[in-house]
Amino acid sequence: MKTGLEDAYLVKGGKKLRLGYTTGSCAAAAAQAAAVCLLTGRRPECAELMTPKGIRLCLPVRFFGQTQEEVTFGVQKDGGDDPDATNGLWILATVSRIPEPEVVIDGGAGVGRVTKPGLDQPPGAAAINRVPRAMIREQAESVMRREGYSGGIRVVISVPEGEETAKHTFNPRLGIVGGISILGTSGIVMPMSEEALIATIRVEMEVRRASGKRFLLMVPGNYGEDFLARYPQVDTEQAVKCSNYVGAVLEMAVEMGFEGILFVAHIGKFIKVSGGIMNTHSHQADCRAELLAAQAMRGGADPGTVRRILETETTEEAVEILKEDGCLDDTMREVMKRIVFYMQHHTEGKIRTEAVIFSSRYGVLGESEGAGEMIEKFRREE
Repeated sequence: MKTGLEDAYLVKGGKKLRLGYTTGSCAAAAAQAAAVCLLTGRRPECAELMTPKGIRLCLPVRFFGQTQEEVTFGVQKDGGDDPDATNGLWILATVSRIPEPEVVIDGGAGVGRVTKPGLDQPPGAAAINRVPRAMIREQAESVMRREGYSGGIRVVISVPEGEETAKHTFNPRLGIVGGISILGTSGIVMPMSEEALIATIRVEMEVRRASGKRFLLMVPGNYGEDFLARYPQVDTEQAVKCSNYVGAVLEMAVEMGFEGILFVAHIGKFIKVSGGIMNTHSHQADCRAELLAAQAMRGGADPGTVRRILETETTEEAVEILKEDGCLDDTMREVMKRIVFYMQHHTEGKIRTEAVIFSSRYGVLGESEGAGEMIEKFRREE
């Protein structure tokens, strides 16, 4: 059975990556099939729907059971070549009649519940986001109109393996408990989408802001999160991982009204920011040695030291050279000065920007002037 995505690919890094469909599309298709069965007694083999992306899908559906009151159908999530934890899960829709002429949508087992403000849905609601809710409602109402049914329908979305899968997602950090979220703004999964990654970071930031946080703690990845354990006054659970998207995070922080942001990052990532690079992925820019050499020269390193730094493969190796030659501290003062300068330039001075830079071997290499004060603000907020 053709789904409509057989010839849909995204080319990235010279590779063809297969597109997929979101949990939202799965839920809407399952709801359509279950509504058809409930109102007609017929068991469809597929459900056709138009996604917000403008791509028409024909998704295979499976009958999961029926009683006198309700019918359950399911669709298996296929995220294409995107490495998502929800890939392969069955997304089920159980529908039943209600007297009021409306479509009521809720989450069942394996679908998370929102416990914190700042998310797409309010606290207490099932973690079925706005666009999937609209898609589910549209499919149910379409079947109701076609069959001339004047009553209402209740749709409960469930995911049999959702609670276990959610442990491998951001949901526990976001305050979504008991299962996965039903997501998707376009209905289509774009493999390894940069936009999707930034959107995930935005959600975490919005949760922090909605909880009253005025200052934001950022780490590029696991190294930064592990290093934060050295600051017992800071709750590492409050740290948001920004990956390579320094510039995007700064822009969103300004937009959301945060007063300050502190990055705790490895020198290998943030040496790039000292040159004004706001996406630190190596595909965007990989000039770590050149930038560290430039800052070392500004810090007074001799030409021989600078030449040795330019020949290094890793920043850890370069840091060792700077330490041996006695110019690490002066170099890091230059690095920190320029990191703050470029972050301030990027935000037009609309938010306080601070940083702590570390080495895996030598620990803290440098702190911006106001980093310590901001760490104290995190402690007070907590």
